[in-house]
Amino acid sequence: MRSLRLLGYGWAHHFKIMSRDPFNGFLAVTWPLFFATVAFFMFRTSGDAQALFIASLGATVMGMWSVTSTSAGAAMQRERWHGTLELLVATPVHFSLILLPITLAMSTIGLYCLVSTLLWGRFLFGIDLQIEHPLLFFVAVPATIVSIGLLGFLLAVTCVRYRTGWALGNALEFPVWLVCGLLVPITLLPDWVRPISWALAPTWGMNAMRESATGGSVLPDVAACLALGLGYGLAGVLVLETVLRSARARATLSLT
Repeated sequence: MRSLRLLGYGWAHHFKIMSRDPFNGFLAVTWPLFFATVAFFMFRTSGDAQALFIASLGATVMGMWSVTSTSAGAAMQRERWHGTLELLVATPVHFSLILLPITLAMSTIGLYCLVSTLLWGRFLFGIDLQIEHPLLFFVAVPATIVSIGLLGFLLAVTCVRYRTGWALGNALEFPVWLVCGLLVPITLLPDWVRPISWALAPTWGMNAMRESATGGSVLPDVAACLALGLGYGLAGVLVLETVLRSARARATLSLT
């Protein structure tokens, strides 16, 4: 219960900070709109209203991943720059309970992406927001957010040894949403790409949101999304423990 309370307080604290940050706020609201606008113009030629709505959902998940990948790559580096990394590592709780709320808050900013993208499509392009299973849709969205946050957590701890970890996060932004089939169907990609997409939680989160909108089966995709997120979290804890042990052994907790 103490760990859950710490995660909750940490998430609320960092979410408030990030929601008031000009960079994250501007990025979360406007960046998905560029994706959505391009997708709307592409899919509008088919005359299929449902395809337009699915494109807006894809742009939403793209925005969630973009916000997380850009910031997660430099999450620990940012603490080092602020001079607070050693103090946070020395706290009585495991450092993962301090770092994880940061990446979860990053992915939660993606709710701005969801609202802004759907409203943008509704009022500017006249897209009907028809969801066959609204309750399951509101189950799929948090599952997608949590799994992307956990993927960002794994990215944060694996990029810590790179001074330009944020650049690596940027480099992974476009390949991930392309491989996950957020706008381009996975069936159009080479066969060797599909196993990679199956190992990425945004693929299953997007499938769950799509199926809830079209009336398909949602729970298997939600389960796969959460299972992968849990795997990311466990892998991140193991990697983080290795990184901290190495830093302590070499007396380089500042990770310079």
